[in-house]
Order: sequence, then structure tokens, then C-alpha cells
Amino acid sequence: MPHILTNFRAAKQGIKKVGKEMSARLLRRVLKEQDEQRLGSSNVQLDAGGGGGDETEEESDSPPVAGAPSRNLFDLLDNQGYEEDTVGDSTEDIIEKQQSVIRKAYDAVPVTNCKSKKKKKKNKEIQKSAKFKAEESLDSILEELSIDVKASHENRCHSAKEQNENVIDATKKQVGSSILTVDSKYLKVENELRKIFGSRVVSSFENNEIGGNLRQMHGGRRAIHNPRRTILVTPSSFWPRWDGSLSMELIETKDGLHYFRYLHSAAYSHAQEAFEAAKSANDLNAIASILAHYPYHIESLLTFAEVFKFSGEHQSSADVLAKCLFALECAWHPLFTPMQGNCQLKYIHDTNKPFFTALFCHMKNLDRRGCHRSALEVCKLLLSLDYDDPKGALLCIDYFALRAEEYRWLEEFVDEYRSDNSLWMFPNFSYSLAFARFFIEHDLSSSSNSTQQTEKASSTDLMKQALMLHPLVLQKLVAKAPLKESLWTQILKNSFFGSAKAGSPTLEHLISIYVERSYLIWRFPELQNLLKEAALQVIESFKASSSEAKDWACVRKEAFSSDRNEYSHVLVSDFSDTIPTIPPEELRQFMVRPHLDEIHPGDEGDANPQTAHATHEVAGRNAAVVFLESLLPWVHYGERQAHAEDHDQNIQ
Repeated sequence: MPHILTNFRAAKQGIKKVGKEMSARLLRRVLKEQDEQRLGSSNVQLDAGGGGGDETEEESDSPPVAGAPSRNLFDLLDNQGYEEDTVGDSTEDIIEKQQSVIRKAYDAVPVTNCKSKKKKKKNKEIQKSAKFKAEESLDSILEELSIDVKASHENRCHSAKEQNENVIDATKKQVGSSILTVDSKYLKVENELRKIFGSRVVSSFENNEIGGNLRQMHGGRRAIHNPRRTILVTPSSFWPRWDGSLSMELIETKDGLHYFRYLHSAAYSHAQEAFEAAKSANDLNAIASILAHYPYHIESLLTFAEVFKFSGEHQSSADVLAKCLFALECAWHPLFTPMQGNCQLKYIHDTNKPFFTALFCHMKNLDRRGCHRSALEVCKLLLSLDYDDPKGALLCIDYFALRAEEYRWLEEFVDEYRSDNSLWMFPNFSYSLAFARFFIEHDLSSSSNSTQQTEKASSTDLMKQALMLHPLVLQKLVAKAPLKESLWTQILKNSFFGSAKAGSPTLEHLISIYVERSYLIWRFPELQNLLKEAALQVIESFKASSSEAKDWACVRKEAFSSDRNEYSHVLVSDFSDTIPTIPPEELRQFMVRPHLDEIHPGDEGDANPQTAHATHEVAGRNAAVVFLESLLPWVHYGERQAHAEDHDQNIQ
């Protein structure tokens, strides 16, 4: 009995739910049909109005046709009585009642609805026939015109050829822009350090460094702020705010390249005059006082970066260079997008030269820290800013590519950077290509994919070519690396390698730079074996044909035919890993006459830094200047006071 009651209650609830759903569905349907009825009646009146005037008058005089009696739609929603009636009925009675409700709803639909549906169907058929006729007329027009496809194709090819000839010069000027596109995520040293050591180690080091810098402020209050984000470096929160003393202007746009130049404000020009005076007097204290009033004076920051480097404070030098690059990037023009390789910052403008110097020093610091991929991206940026290469980026970009294991990029760079395909004749690229091909072959052999090995020359052939073109490199590598095997002595006894000469000052200078920069990579035993095998094969080939050596000498002389050193502006020491240090007592002579009040922002008076009395006392001095001087390892405060006390005791 309880089981029967539960089934009865479930059936009752289901019947109520079905009734409600049916009532709502019928209501929506009836409302929709009434809307269609009104639309149909309006269309009928419009059609009747389009005929003659007599018909409209007759229709207006005739009484309106009595339509179906209006039904109260809420009668269909009388669910309460419906549910009460269905409680004691069976399912068959319920279905009959629902069908009767549906029939009543259909009876309430007016007859004009059918007419409107027929009219819509007729309109659709008319539209389809019109579309079909339009397609037929279009086909007939095309057949009548009888277009000569072949002639039009020839005309398009001819016009495209003319366009290619018009832009070929501009394309040649932009050769290498795509291969020099800089990947900004590798520019910052923090990203590569996290890849090498892990994020946790780098984060803890940065937190300790920030805490140490804050403790060195001698209790002075400096507002901690969030500096603007930059691409080249990550600014510290305790750096001063950017003062806007530098800016950049767009000079011209030519052949798809934008040419820019840095501009100095009036205050910056005043600081520059004071810097020139301090530099002529070799007064580091005067330069420090310039930074006290102008913390982002570029030349003063570069000077202290060099001072820190030669005194052995490499981390302090890197921090000063980072501040310098931060200031230079803050002054960028909105259209200056050097990462895309479409901007030029010519070195001939004096205001642009500090940016090249800062980038070059920053690149060397990255290499010293082992961040070779970041150094490669900075070198690409340095080369893309001025294709004349004023800092000699072409002489070290191959080294950074090899250390970063970008072997395929190096091959693409040599093929695409210059349209005359003469880059492989430089001593650094001729040997580096063999180096890159050696490791590419090693990767292909390990991955069991030897299909690409036959497309280019092998590493042994490239090494033989490099040795025959620049035999002097082997002689200097054996002495610099050094290579101490007895076999190298036998190889150098051969006249081709033992008595090799450059033949021109330019080539002699380039070979010296390459050996100084890249001698470390030739300490790998695998590369020594490659070099040894290629040298022995060169000796055997010259024994068979002595004229081949003369042919390579002619190629070398034609490639470097100038009687003067074309790269004299680039020093060999700029590419050396060894940095000479100067003792503090020898640098003390440059701390001449510190004068703290000779420069004031906006002061147009005399900025001679030699009009002050030298003092190392702390009392009554500017706290910022004292902080800058405290970074110098040779400054000792209270020195004069101690000497004065000793002198007084001796007198007594």
C-alpha cells in the first residue's frame, strides 16, 4: 500500500509538470500567431492600396469582415482548475483534455495567417528566380567579354618585375635587418642568470644586494619608488627619478629606416661644460660633484664606471653602467624601436657616442659574468644601430654566437648580412664557421639525421679554407692558447705556416683582435684535433700543388688591399679578457680639488672645478657627495685631521 501511494504522488507531480509546460508552450504559440496575423493584415492593406482609386474607395466603404471571436488567452493558464480536475482522472482522460486544449488553441488562430505564409513562400520563390537570372546574366557577360587570361598574366608579371627593380636598392640597404632582430627577453642579465643558477638563488642575491645598498646610505632618507620599466636593464628602486635632461629627435626617414639623434637640455649642457673642465684637469672630485646635482649625466657615469673597473670594483662598474643605460633608454623617442632593426643612431653625432660606449662596456660585462646569450643580443643591437660598425661589433659577434651555442644563426648571419657574401673572408668568421659547422655535424650525427650534412661544406673543408686564407692565425694561436704538443712545432716548421705574414696592416690588426678575443675556445681538445687534421691536409695539398698557396695569397691581398689600417679606431685591448688594475695610490692624484658648490642647477656662472679647496672632512658637506666619494676605495675620511694632530704633538 505505501508503494502504491508513492507511485501515485510521483505520477501526480509529473502530470502537474506536464500541464504547466504545455500551458506555457501554447501561450507562446498563440502570441506568435497573433503577431503574424497583424503583419499579414497590414501587408494586405498595402497591396490593396497599390491598385486603382476606385478599389480603395469600395474597400473603405465596405464594412470590416468579422473575424474570429477573440479568445482570452489566460483561460488556457487556468492550471488550478485543470490540476484539480486531473487529480482523480486516469492518464487517458488527461491526454484527451490536453488534446482538446490544443484544438481550441488552433481554432483561435485566424485564417489570414495561412495567406501570409503563402505570400512569404511566393516571395521566396521570386527571390530565387531573380538570383538565378542574375547569375545567368553574369555568365553571359563573361562569355561576351572573352577575357584573355594569358595576356593579363603577362601584364601582371611585367608590372611586378618593374616594382622589384624599383625597390632593389632599398632592399640592399636593409640587408641584415631581419637577422639582427633583437630578442628582448634575452637582453636582461637577470633572465639568463635565472636560467643558469635558478630563480631562487638569483632572487635571494638581489634581495641581499638591495638591502646592502640601502644600508650604505649613511642614514639619509631617500624615497623608495617604482621606476619605469626598461628593456636593457632592470632599474633599482633606490635610484633617483629620471630628470628628463636627455631627449631624442627623429632626423629623417629614408629607405624604411628611421634616423635619430640624442638632444641635450639646457641644464644638461651646463653640466657637460663643467664635465669638460673637470676632465681637462683630471679632477674626479669635480666629476663626483656633477653627479651630486645631475645624477644621470652620462659622461660622468661612464667615467666612474672606468674608474671602478680599473680599481677592480667590477660590480660597482656594472651598476654605474646600468644606471647610464637606464637614463639613455628613458630618453628614447616613441618611434625609436631598435629591437626591430629599422632604426639608425649614427655615431657621427657627438650626442650619440655615449650610447655606443655604454652598450659596448655593458656587453663586455655580460661576457665576463658568463651571460653569453645576453651579450650576443647586445652585440646585435650595437651592430644594428649603425651599419658602419664604429665599435667593432662584427669582430666579436661570432665569438658570442659560439659561446651561446647559436651555430645555425651564425651561418645564417654570414650568408645574409652582406649582399656581396664577403663576410667569410674576415679571419674571425672564416675560423668560426668551421667551429659552428663542427658542432652542427656533431648534433646531426647524434640525432641520426644526416640528410642536411651534404647541403654545405664539411667542417674539415671549412677549416682547410680558413688555414689557407689566414695561415698567420695558426701561428699566433699556438703561442697564445698555448698549444704545447710537439706536433704543433713540426707543423710550424713548414714554410707556409712558419713564415706566414698578413700582408696588410688591416689584416694584421684583425688577426690580433681575433686571437685575443677567441683563443680560449681553441683549448677544447675536439677543436684542436680538427685544427691539427686540417693543417696536415693543407701541408699535403701544397706539396702536390705549390701554385695553390700563391692563389690564396692573391685572394688575401685583393680582399685586404689597403695600405693603412682601416680598423685603427678599434683597440686590441678592447677585446681582451684581462683588465689591468691601477693601485689606489696612483689614482689619488686624480682626486685634485673637490668643490661642492661650483655647480648649481640652472646656474650660468663659471663652472671651473679648480676654484675650491680640497678637503676630505665629512662635517658640513653634502651627504650625496660623501656617499659617492665613499664608494672610491682610496678615500679615507679624517686623514688630514689625523696628520694635523700628529703635527701638533710633534711641536709640543
